[in-house]
Amino acid sequence: MIKDNQILFNRIRVVLDGIIVILSYLLAWYLKFETPFGRTNDSIGVLPANVYFSTLYILVPGYMILYQLFNLNASRRSIKIRYDIGSILEANIVGIILIMVSLFLLKMQDFSRGMLFAFFVINTLFTILSRIAFREFLFYIRKKGYNLKHILLVGYSRSAEGFISRVEYSPQWGYAISGILDNEVPKGTTYHGVEVIGQIDDLERLLEENDYDEITISLSLKHYELLEDLVEICEKSGIPTKFIPDYTGLFPSNPYTEDILGLPVISIRYVPLRGLLNRFIKRLVDIIGALVALIIFSPIMLIAAIAIKITSPGPVIFKQERVGLGGKHFMMYKLRTMDLQEDKKEKKAWTIKDDPRVTRVGRILRKTSIDEMPQFYNILIGDMSLIGPRPERPTFVEKFKEEIPRYMVKHQVRPGLTGWAQINGYRGDTSIRKRIEYDLYYIENWSLFFDIKILLGTFLHGFVNKNAY
Repeated sequence: MIKDNQILFNRIRVVLDGIIVILSYLLAWYLKFETPFGRTNDSIGVLPANVYFSTLYILVPGYMILYQLFNLNASRRSIKIRYDIGSILEANIVGIILIMVSLFLLKMQDFSRGMLFAFFVINTLFTILSRIAFREFLFYIRKKGYNLKHILLVGYSRSAEGFISRVEYSPQWGYAISGILDNEVPKGTTYHGVEVIGQIDDLERLLEENDYDEITISLSLKHYELLEDLVEICEKSGIPTKFIPDYTGLFPSNPYTEDILGLPVISIRYVPLRGLLNRFIKRLVDIIGALVALIIFSPIMLIAAIAIKITSPGPVIFKQERVGLGGKHFMMYKLRTMDLQEDKKEKKAWTIKDDPRVTRVGRILRKTSIDEMPQFYNILIGDMSLIGPRPERPTFVEKFKEEIPRYMVKHQVRPGLTGWAQINGYRGDTSIRKRIEYDLYYIENWSLFFDIKILLGTFLHGFVNKNAY
């Protein structure tokens, strides 16, 4: 039943796209030649209307083929709308380029380029709006229990649980999980309402007795020796089959895949800042940002330095060994906020709430993050970055790398003055595990815009922090 519905909805979508192309083209022609906005007094070189209208015989099927090439007519139940919009925009850009090239080759100089530009804008906008409306309609009827896709899960694993949770959270997708097959989890076991209905050996029998729309293989890692036989059984049934790798917790959510002469290779962790261009952009921003910050904040640092010198004996600048990019050690600079103490005592623990070692001036400097400002120098010389995971002392790095999975991944990028974890409240005496989760998300999803977002977040609520003791 789902296959028939899918064909029907695809046909409706194609017809709707064709109507939008025609209406967009006619509206663009009308705006150009029948309204004061586009009409010109000089009629020389203006082509007759029938020339423009006859172009639709080529334009409409051409765009339908183009949309097919950009996979716009495929089932997009769980695809986010922004990807749909991106594909529509790409298809329309390619379409208008092909039209312009064709007119140039045919030497049709009098064909209005302004009208074609208007068509591009109107068609792109109308297509996006129609897809959003059609998508909302499908979401509505699926929530009501229609147009459902019945899925059988083969294998109980972390990936199976993750898939079930996402389906439960997104009823608009229209996925109905009929059950799970597994050789170890007892029959009758349920997870979020989805029941284990048998063993993996029951697969062939169930495929004969039921009309599933899709099979999803979600084996746990230790049962991958069954994978080849399962794929053969599924393909013999003719039912569309998908595979969810059970690498939750091992790989990132968006793994980077390379093709090496036809051999797919998945990177355990994709780090955008390994790229030469990305590294150059980030370093350039760091240098400019550090120079500007040193100039702007130098009066504040000067006042703070005088206050430190007057109120407590000892140096103004405090330096401490930290672990940075590639696990290399460097000296990180801060304004001193504590009484002088022996290195052994200073290294043994973090600062805690109402720590007696912190001076009165130091408490203010810590609360407002002014004590961190000398790190602009660390950024300038390349030890640190404006944005990144906060660097830790070698003693704690040795401790955490044994206790916290993936802790050392943070050293694949330069440590930062502020970061994604810090603006989300994970600063000072807070959960190291949660901090690492935020750090890993930043490392895997870095972009210049993400850095700007974190920088703005730091200005809004990152300087003054209740966890900064």
